[in-house]
Amino acid sequence: MCVTEGAIDELPGSNRLIVDSPKMRAYVNARPVQSIDARFAYLGATSHDVPLGSGTMRRQFGLKLRAQDACNLVYAMWRIEPESKLVVSVKENPGQHLSAECGNRGYVNIKPQRSAPAPRLRPGEVHTLRAEMMPTTMNIYIDETLAWQGPLSPDVLKWDERVGIRSDNVRVQFDLTAAIAEHSGSENCRAEPADAE
Repeated sequence: MCVTEGAIDELPGSNRLIVDSPKMRAYVNARPVQSIDARFAYLGATSHDVPLGSGTMRRQFGLKLRAQDACNLVYAMWRIEPESKLVVSVKENPGQHLSAECGNRGYVNIKPQRSAPAPRLRPGEVHTLRAEMMPTTMNIYIDETLAWQGPLSPDVLKWDERVGIRSDNVRVQFDLTAAIAEHSGSENCRAEPADAE
C-alpha cells in the first residue's frame, strides 16, 4: 500500500488498518484484477476537519478505481455528511498530470444506469464497499447490494488499473482486499497526492 497523503496505521495484534487523519489517499502498489473490497467500521469524525480543495466540508470514504495521474482518475465515494449518497466521479484534465497544474478542477459525476440509495452511516456500524470494473461498465456494491452501475468512457479505460482508497474527515477501521495480478514493488510508490478536491 502506498500512502500519498495522510496516514494509515495497523492496529496492534490484527490485520486491520485504521485511518484517523482528515485527509488520506493511498493506492495498492500492484496491478490487480479490477476489483477492490473495503470492509470498514465507521468510527465518526476526525479530531479536526479539513475542507476539500473546493472549500466544501464533507465526510466521505471511498475507492479509487483507475488513475492516469493526480489530474485524471476515477473515484467511487460514499458520502456520509452533509448528505448520505454514493457518488462516482471522473476527474479529467487532459494534458495535466500534477496536482499543482489541475488543483480540484475537472470533476464530473457520472450518472448511473442503475442505482439504489446508500444507507445513512452511523458511528460503530460496519459495512462493505466493493467495486468491480467490467470492460465498459462499473458496478459498485454496498453490503452485497448493487448500489451503482454505469458506463465509463473509452479514454478512462486506458488509465492505470491500480486501485486504492480515499477518506476525508472520517475515522475508519478497515480491511482491504484486491485481487493481485502483478506486484510492482514498494520502490515505485509515488509521492504525488492522488488529487486535490
